[in-house]
Order: sequence, then structure tokens, then C-alpha cells
Amino acid sequence: MARYLYIVNYTPQGAGGILKDGGTARRAAAQAAIESVGATLVSFDFAFGSDDAYIIVDSPSPEAIVAVSLTVAASGGAAGRAVPLLSPEQLDAAAKLTPSYQPPGS
Repeated sequence: MARYLYIVNYTPQGAGGILKDGGTARRAAAQAAIESVGATLVSFDFAFGSDDAYIIVDSPSPEAIVAVSLTVAASGGAAGRAVPLLSPEQLDAAAKLTPSYQPPGS
């Protein structure tokens, strides 16, 4: 499975829901959505500052991540972005590849 970091920012409507129902209810709802597409919730942490929550997910496919992202965005309660994460071993494997590339203007 591939690992993703989902960075969440709540709308005023979403923040109101968290004030009403609490953080553990939000984590449970996120976990249910993630598991419904065959993925696994690794961690769910609230934050403050420029982002409201960080969620790490193990997903069987990018399509599963997109499905959850679209559902969350359509709800109007939050907006977010998914960032694919690579293990150190995956980075090692990528560094061993030698793509053929010509820079612009050369």
C-alpha cells in the first residue's frame, strides 16, 4: 500500500461541527470514510496555525484517496490536499533510476 499525508483545513461549518461533536467523533468519521475505500488510517492529528489536521493513510490505490478527497470537498465542511509519501527505501530506488532528460533551451 502507498502512504499519503492528507492536510485538512476546516470551513467555518466544519469547525462548528467539531465544536459540537468533538475531535474523537471527527477522527471516527474520517476512519470510517477511509476504511470504506479499503484504506487504513495510520494517524489523525489536529493542529493549529495554517492547517487544521494532518491525517496519514495507507491506501491500496490513488483512486481511493481521490474518492475520499472528492467526498470531503463536496461536503463543504473541509478542504484538503493529499501528499504522496515515500519511504527511505523508495527514495533509494528512485535515485537508482536514470531518466533520459533534456533541459529546456539546451
